[in-house]
Amino acid sequence: MAALSLSMSAFAQQTTTPQTTELEEVIVSGVRESLVQGLENKRNSTQVVESIVAEDIGKLPDNNVVEALQRISGIQITDRNSGEAEGIVIRGLNDVTTTWNGRNVFTASPPPASARGLALQDIPANLISKIDVYKTRAADQLETGLAGQIDVSTRRPLDFDGLELSLNARATTQEQREDIDPNLSVLVANTWDVGEGRFGVLANASYSRVRYRDQSVTAGALVPFLTANAGAQPNGYGAADNCDHTRPYNPNWVPLERIFNGDCRLTHPGEDPPQFWQPGTDTGLPTAPGSTITMDGTPYEYYLGRDALFASDFEGDRERPAATVAVQWAPNDTSEYTFEAFYQGYREETFNNLHFTFADWWGSLGSDPGSTFTLYPGTNLIKTRLVGDPFGFNSGDATKSDTDTFVYALNGKWQLSDKFSLSADLSLQDSEYNTRFIAVRTERVPGGIAVDFNAGNGIPSWHFDNDAEMLDPNDWTVGALFQNRGRQKGGAETLQIDGDYQLGDGVFRLLSFGVRYDDRSAESFSPRPTPEPFLGRNMSTLPSGMITTNSGFFDGEGDIPTAWAVVNGYYLLDHAADVRTLYGVDPAGPQLLRAFEVKERTASAYVQTDIEVGKLQGQFGLRYVSVDTPMQFTNVITGERSAAKKSDSELLPSLTLRYAVTDDVNVRFNYGETLRRPNFFDLNSNFALTGDLTQVGYGSGSGGNPDLEAATSKNYDLTGEWYFATDSAVYATLFRRDIDGLVVPLTRRITIPNTGLNTDSFVVTQPVNASDGTLEGIELGFVYFPDYLPGLLQGLGLTGSFTKLDSEQTVPLTNSAGEIVGEEKSEFFGVSDTSYNITLAYDRAGLGARLSYVWRDDFKNNNEARLFANPIGIWRKSEASLDLQLSYNITDDLAVSFDAVNLTEEMQQAYYAFGSAGGPDTMNFQNLLLSRSYAIGVRWRL
Repeated sequence: MAALSLSMSAFAQQTTTPQTTELEEVIVSGVRESLVQGLENKRNSTQVVESIVAEDIGKLPDNNVVEALQRISGIQITDRNSGEAEGIVIRGLNDVTTTWNGRNVFTASPPPASARGLALQDIPANLISKIDVYKTRAADQLETGLAGQIDVSTRRPLDFDGLELSLNARATTQEQREDIDPNLSVLVANTWDVGEGRFGVLANASYSRVRYRDQSVTAGALVPFLTANAGAQPNGYGAADNCDHTRPYNPNWVPLERIFNGDCRLTHPGEDPPQFWQPGTDTGLPTAPGSTITMDGTPYEYYLGRDALFASDFEGDRERPAATVAVQWAPNDTSEYTFEAFYQGYREETFNNLHFTFADWWGSLGSDPGSTFTLYPGTNLIKTRLVGDPFGFNSGDATKSDTDTFVYALNGKWQLSDKFSLSADLSLQDSEYNTRFIAVRTERVPGGIAVDFNAGNGIPSWHFDNDAEMLDPNDWTVGALFQNRGRQKGGAETLQIDGDYQLGDGVFRLLSFGVRYDDRSAESFSPRPTPEPFLGRNMSTLPSGMITTNSGFFDGEGDIPTAWAVVNGYYLLDHAADVRTLYGVDPAGPQLLRAFEVKERTASAYVQTDIEVGKLQGQFGLRYVSVDTPMQFTNVITGERSAAKKSDSELLPSLTLRYAVTDDVNVRFNYGETLRRPNFFDLNSNFALTGDLTQVGYGSGSGGNPDLEAATSKNYDLTGEWYFATDSAVYATLFRRDIDGLVVPLTRRITIPNTGLNTDSFVVTQPVNASDGTLEGIELGFVYFPDYLPGLLQGLGLTGSFTKLDSEQTVPLTNSAGEIVGEEKSEFFGVSDTSYNITLAYDRAGLGARLSYVWRDDFKNNNEARLFANPIGIWRKSEASLDLQLSYNITDDLAVSFDAVNLTEEMQQAYYAFGSAGGPDTMNFQNLLLSRSYAIGVRWRL
């Protein structure tokens, strides 16, 4: 377990730069001591900082950095699937600068991250001594990261006196998977007196494995249908020649989505299909009974029904090796040299067993379509349906991914005089991410399906006329083969020099200055688009190892099919060449081309001064940054190469004022300006294309925009702190962020010939700087360890925080050509208006305990791909997690622990919403089971 102090920091009595700050590192061994050290770290920091300090070597709470951070005030976790937490939002923003021991580091990763930040979830908790979350920034800190900066500190040899040996072993299990997985670490360090100085060496290695199972069921997108009372086809419109006449057609049950998208549409010969509504907006079509859409000047009533249902039985096997090595030499009291290297690895195999069935216009509706459905009362929303001959498929989707990240750094510090100190840091980074994807679909058309899109608690229900046939390979036809590969590479060389000069006891106390040069590169490799070959043979003819079935799907939580036959994803990964040969394609698979290369050369300099007048202390600084970004692109379809270049410079001020009302009460104001640079992948002018997988009349695609600029933010914080007792404090913070130039997606429909896919028409999405936003809120928090409790209650404490946010950003509306025709207002994605956490801590006689509850309100998670869904805004229901951590020191050197995460076995649920309409009762979307996990561990320290 680790410290989590929930008080805002006071202004340091003597301010230094983050590069030269020497906070005393106390190795603590209990819950209370750990919380207190976190409190002291923040009280002695210039900026608004939240800290987590490990209780002991290899003893940080949770399995990785992200999970540990969720108990910090203002931090919200957005993704809890795949056996762990992943996404971090700080005060409503997800643009976080990540540093390792003060250095800006990154992990090569798939879009959209692409070498901007470090994958914090890949850092094992066993390697960490401390985590600092900076919510405000000074001029001597990096200029990027609208949300803030997260600095992860690993241990160094001079932290110890003499020989240090520590072993940490844990056995963990995910309840839905039921495997026992290891989590191991070892630390060896030693220091020696060398003349008048000291010399130390440290090695710390960690290995963790997690096998998990995610199970989800989803009701598909909302699309409109003409009602049975709409009469004959409007104004002589008829079915177009491209209509698939093998599927029944009924003129009184017309899918308007087909009209809009041009496949099996109603249109005059030679005309493009008319646009009846703007698909993919947050306004959405009205849901009141009798609502109409106008065609050729005539209004026609419609119903809104779901297009499909799907279930995902997703398994993963993830391994993370990691290590740090550090060598330190302090030849005297005025100099210190450090070499350290950091390795972070990631290996993962996943098998997504996907079951998908249409529940719309594909099937037979009989002579009386109006008798085959029911509506939610008082709406035009379809709740239940009976559909004959629904087309569906199962898909064995398999992915294998790996990452290797290396960082090497050399640092020197010199106290050149009583007043002047200097430090220099040189670092080299290299990171590479590789991924391979392969999938095989099997198809069938059963006799019929009965659907209830919300049978209770947001979970849909569906059954076929004979669910047992889903397990029989003879009832399935082997369909298309899908393949993809990718590689992302990143590298950087960085030099930073910082100096501090003590000015004396006047108004100006300290002058800080520094320069930094960073030469960073990012490369992306992609294959040319290729058509998906179709096998067209019975599934029973496949090799026996290529077929598998699941069981017990969704743990009895829904009235749905619980098992089906599917192509085995693990077989596909292990026999990829054989599968390709079976399909008659190149056994070597897709060949990679370097799609783009971006270089980013950043030069920056800062000057900063600390002032003091009576009880008023302050810090003012200016940071200048200049960036040159040359780019090269290769069109993966034609092979043509192109280039672009952009340059930018900014002058960013920062100001902190702190007034000590009393010795225990502080008031502080902070103003600063920060940047969000575009993700490297967002600069790529190539399109990543996908064919028409569900026969909607077009494919989809995404691409970048080399003209993207950095978003800028003006940040205001007003903080009040009261340290009312020993080891106890309360705080309140008001904050505001005014952001210009946020990147948002724009979608248009274009024709791209010669792709080799099954269509030349694509709806593509590209990023643009077309949004501005404002975020403001309040944080309240406390740490309280009462000193008056009797007997066994001594050692009991409580920490907690509450965050209230209000956010708004403009979102552009476009027509089918991608032209901006208006805008609407939206909350920031991933932002809960309200969140809180509370932790009951206990530390007495070697027993440490922590019971933590984290809760966040509903929030808008994402928009769909703006293809045809109505609406596209997907919200997540409120989320919570109840976690328990226990530890007991058997001796001074030996301890045991027990951890339990998600004790209440929460379900992650999403729904569609727009305006005052929609919600989990009528527009339920996805339901994901979140597993409980348990761990028992032992720690030994010499």
